[in-house]
Amino acid sequence: MADCVSKVELTVSCTDLLDKDVGSKSDPLCALFQKSEGDKWTELCRTEALKNTSSPAFSQRLRVDYHFETVQNLKFGVYDIDNSSSDLGDDDYLGGVELTLGQIVSSKTVTRPLQLKKGKPAGKGSITVTAEEIKDNRAIVLELEAKKLDNKDTFGKSDPFLEIFKQGDDGKWQLVHRTEVVQNNLNPSWKKFSVPLQTLCSCDMEKPLKMACSDHDDDGSHDLIGSFTTKASELLKAAGGSPVEFDCINPEKQKKKKSYKNSGVVSVKSCKLVTQYTFLDYVMGGCQINFTVGIDFTGSNGDPRSPNSLHYMSPDGTNQYLSALWSVGQVVQDYDTDKLFPAFGFGAKLPPDFQVAHHEFALNFNPSNPYCQGIQGILDAYRGVLPQIKLSGPTNFSPIINHVASIASSAAQAPTASQYFVLLILTDGEITDFDQTKDAIVRASRLPLSIIIVGVGPADFKAMELLDGDDGVLRSSVGEAVSRDIVQFVPFTKFKDAPMASLAQSVLAEVPNQLVSYFKMRGLDPLKRQAAPKS
Repeated sequence: MADCVSKVELTVSCTDLLDKDVGSKSDPLCALFQKSEGDKWTELCRTEALKNTSSPAFSQRLRVDYHFETVQNLKFGVYDIDNSSSDLGDDDYLGGVELTLGQIVSSKTVTRPLQLKKGKPAGKGSITVTAEEIKDNRAIVLELEAKKLDNKDTFGKSDPFLEIFKQGDDGKWQLVHRTEVVQNNLNPSWKKFSVPLQTLCSCDMEKPLKMACSDHDDDGSHDLIGSFTTKASELLKAAGGSPVEFDCINPEKQKKKKSYKNSGVVSVKSCKLVTQYTFLDYVMGGCQINFTVGIDFTGSNGDPRSPNSLHYMSPDGTNQYLSALWSVGQVVQDYDTDKLFPAFGFGAKLPPDFQVAHHEFALNFNPSNPYCQGIQGILDAYRGVLPQIKLSGPTNFSPIINHVASIASSAAQAPTASQYFVLLILTDGEITDFDQTKDAIVRASRLPLSIIIVGVGPADFKAMELLDGDDGVLRSSVGEAVSRDIVQFVPFTKFKDAPMASLAQSVLAEVPNQLVSYFKMRGLDPLKRQAAPKS
């Protein structure tokens, strides 16, 4: 079972990357891929993108499950990010390296030259990967501010940000966190953030830490304002409610000036130790994942009797709707004990009168009991209903989202982490009630619910991509932002020729974090287990 799996955290840095940007250095990001069956590479996670640097030290760690009993082939790819899209296909490749996780874990630190392809080096570029096993699920939550920082800018004020480093076994400083930049402000307050204790200080409260405050420059040549050393045990003195202050010292200025006091003061407004639970903690604690399906039966899909229709059954009895449903359902059904799944259709006119389009009808035509037995039951209901209905329109998503949200809302009344809902919508992407759908999603983001939209067919899915807030924050028609990101959109065509499992991996990738983020927002621990001491 999953508790035999060790979790490993990988830290990545590079030197001498190729410069692909005219007039400035590259803006690198490192993505981690794992080889799956059929020699396909699947992305596991990625670091943040850094601006204007050829020797990046990434603060975002890459977390991987380490299975001792299998060879886990990994590929680290470094890309120059030139746009806001999350697709790496349109970014310059700066080089990569293939390693096994076993190699990294047994060596602890591995440095290799980067290659553009086998046998072709990426200039003098190299990559260093360090592995650490994660044994502690606590995190430290910090809120920091500074007062009277030195001004480093001729025009305007400094744009300060903080970096926190821990001292490695070799005595070198390793970056563990970088805050956001506060523009034009000598008395900045940074947003509250949390860092896993393992990352911050390898769970050693007395390990030396260094905090450096710098003035951000767009060309990557950030100016040090000042720094100081401390340790986690000192930061935690702020847990009692009284701030802890540190003088920010600039060594150059200190040398030159006898009367030098500091270059500003950094203050720890609050600091507390919390337990960070994982998806497995919640699932193994007994949290049920309830899976609901909504299928698009609108006219834009085409007449099911025509071979051009997305609902047309091929001679082997399948179509894209069924393939997508089977692929995703196979994974989700393992987390649902009763294996009874409510399934709905929308956008069709129903017998006997075929008068109006229905926007959430039970696929088994039994509104008081819309449950199907297992994924096979949904497939059977779909095949049974298809010849009996007339495809119509418009394409309204909000009724089915509101329907599942009302059930999730009832479940959310319980003060326990016992239920979570996943709504899978299969659609050809022509959405009519865009504003109402945005409003429904913003309301649902406060509930134990994730929405997965699989786009079937060749349509332009721009509207669906807008609902998946990856590139920006989704807002309702009156400007209210989502409480958390709950929508994941995937076009089925991208996976048509890939192994069945790869669609499910991509579609379900965000659900574990969404589930954890919901229960964290509610302050709910997993069921059936003692919380780790909040020491």
